[in-house]
Amino acid sequence: MYSSSGIQRYRISHTYFFLMKVVGLTGGIGSGKSTVSRMIQKHNIPIIDSDLLAREVVQPNKPAYKLIVNHFSREILLEDGTLDRAKLRNIIFSDETQRKLLNKFTHPYIRREILKLVIWYWITGKKAVVLDTPLLIEGGLHKLMGYVIVVYCSEQIQLHRLMERDNCSEDVARQCMSAQMPLKEKIKFADFVIDNSGDLFETERQVANILNKVKPSLLNWLLIWLGPPLLVTLPIMYIVTKAIE
Repeated sequence: MYSSSGIQRYRISHTYFFLMKVVGLTGGIGSGKSTVSRMIQKHNIPIIDSDLLAREVVQPNKPAYKLIVNHFSREILLEDGTLDRAKLRNIIFSDETQRKLLNKFTHPYIRREILKLVIWYWITGKKAVVLDTPLLIEGGLHKLMGYVIVVYCSEQIQLHRLMERDNCSEDVARQCMSAQMPLKEKIKFADFVIDNSGDLFETERQVANILNKVKPSLLNWLLIWLGPPLLVTLPIMYIVTKAIE
């Protein structure tokens, strides 16, 4: 499903970040974003998973970890000194102020790690990379993406999946969903919408179709990746040649 939402008004659209196509992938809890992310990996496109990075930046003694413990106290720690993620999740899902503070503690460090990986994938000559993050739009990162893909399903399907996955009550599931921007709002920021309400074969078909549109051609990739070095090298070669003459 293609979204002609006019998102160009809100962000730098269809541009190259660090001269490589960076695609933002987002969705809502229970929408199937992780499933789509795994499908994309099968197409040999690297994934930057912000959830994994979020776990890394809060390891014991790291700066974000210290900020969290100083604010929430050691009561949110397990016996081994790592964060009790379940306890912390219960706190932030029921208190928006605490959720914003947690994001303030962690997001700068997560963004730093994202930047490192984007640079690495560009240096190693990747045509495209996908940033998989649930807070792509809320955190404003969508403004830096070449394209934004939103994984969508109906609210009822989302609720059912979440209750089944986490073995929780409807009230708890709705509380978790209410802590995020509704999917019907997220799709307003999308260049492409993947409807994950049906079977996996249909989702895979949509993923393949979208990737064919967002991946640069070999010629474009060569121009993008080799262009800047050539722009620097050719004038130097010209100056050296003239000097020898």
